[in-house]
Amino acid sequence: MTTPTEIHFKETDIDAIAALEGRVAVFIAEDGKLDVTARRVNRLMKGALARLAEDEAFEKMKSAETKLLAYPVGMAAEAVVVVKLSRRPSAELARKAGVAMAKLKGKGALHVLGGNIARAEEISFGLALRDYEFDIYRTDSGAPREETRGDVTMMVNKPEDVARDAAPLAAVAEGVFFTRDLVNEPANVLTTDDFAARLAAMQEIGLDVEILEEDELEKLGMRTLLAVGQGSDSPSKVVVMRWNGGEKDEAPFALVGKGVVFDTGGISLKPAGGMEDMTMDMGGAGVVAGVMRALALRKAKTNVVGLVGLVENMPSARAQRPGDVVKSMKGDTVEVINTDAEGRLVLADVLWYAQERFEPRGMIDLATLTGAIIVGLGHENAGVFANDDDLCKAMLKAAEAEGEGAWRMPMSPAYDKLLKSKIADMRNSCGRGAGSVTAAQFLKRFVKEDMPWIHLDIAGVASTPTETAYAPKGASGWGVMTLNRLMDEV
Repeated sequence: MTTPTEIHFKETDIDAIAALEGRVAVFIAEDGKLDVTARRVNRLMKGALARLAEDEAFEKMKSAETKLLAYPVGMAAEAVVVVKLSRRPSAELARKAGVAMAKLKGKGALHVLGGNIARAEEISFGLALRDYEFDIYRTDSGAPREETRGDVTMMVNKPEDVARDAAPLAAVAEGVFFTRDLVNEPANVLTTDDFAARLAAMQEIGLDVEILEEDELEKLGMRTLLAVGQGSDSPSKVVVMRWNGGEKDEAPFALVGKGVVFDTGGISLKPAGGMEDMTMDMGGAGVVAGVMRALALRKAKTNVVGLVGLVENMPSARAQRPGDVVKSMKGDTVEVINTDAEGRLVLADVLWYAQERFEPRGMIDLATLTGAIIVGLGHENAGVFANDDDLCKAMLKAAEAEGEGAWRMPMSPAYDKLLKSKIADMRNSCGRGAGSVTAAQFLKRFVKEDMPWIHLDIAGVASTPTETAYAPKGASGWGVMTLNRLMDEV
């Protein structure tokens, strides 16, 4: 997997600044004041920082914005990255500063002169999150590219304290990268077998991982999930990941992810244009995997179970057809109107299984479920559907704190009439109108009456056509930071 940039924390040494190679990042406060490290850089550069701080261009710079000064006089560094930032920034601005530095980091080493700046750990977190590139399939003259990302060193006054505070954030960054890699992988590589193997490998970091194969799923009655994958040569699976960091008698919180490794739409075939993007239709399962990785790496003091349904939706002589009726693990029957409304069939069985086996204290599912949510919210917000106001408020608060867009959407029994089938208990597709809402209403039928539950439709945020606050375009890792934070609070 892609590993986050290694960030080292060292004691501030102003005498070493002149000889630092690569790039050097220095902070200037919004009022133009220079700290001791900036003053040393300013003296080496014959007053260049002071002149910049007094310039109108600096005044127009926003907080956390940067300016690159190339070939600094009096220094061995190839460039100085100047960051406009208060000595006591908010966590959001500290992360933004880190992101801005990552964009100007270059391929060599970066030395960040933090001194006594507050929230240095958040700066390092933002830098790590943005310093990501998925380029393992690009080659130079037919040979795989060599790793070109240089290390980062932060000079701070209390390096041990900053390193301690940065450690859990580094674990989250690794979880985010794990999710991004999964979502970015092509479907001929990330098959259901390969996906399950990558999750099983997380036993090495302390997760209990169990893989349920098709024969076991048959015995459990997961017929709606199996129906989605029956047209593919790739076997359907359910992977269960458990992190037991809390009290032994504490019920786990359940995270459930849709893991359609490729979605052709099945017999209800999607248009060819844009179908290549359906490698990201396992985004929900990717987020669950990333959260579980982060929890294990930082040794979170809570019990969480992550369950993902891994299938491939392909057209073949064995594929399910529009008009088929399948029975869920719960026992409800579903008329398949559109085989491209497959994600809810996968989630229905996994949601029910999670409740029957683990009796969780709460449950959240994630899925790249509907194009309708992109129509409604674009690529800025995930759609949030909930049956419990307290859980929903806690989740939205966590998302806001982490800078991940989320917007609550309506749910109402009024939409249930759209799910009525002439021959079964319900149908899986209700047409274009309120498509995201009716999908959530469908899933709600597989949530027990007293179970606090949230459905997150992440179709618009799992992979984006432009860069986001913390990621280049492509897989964003949306949700890992939010749910990692939330698991400490629920």
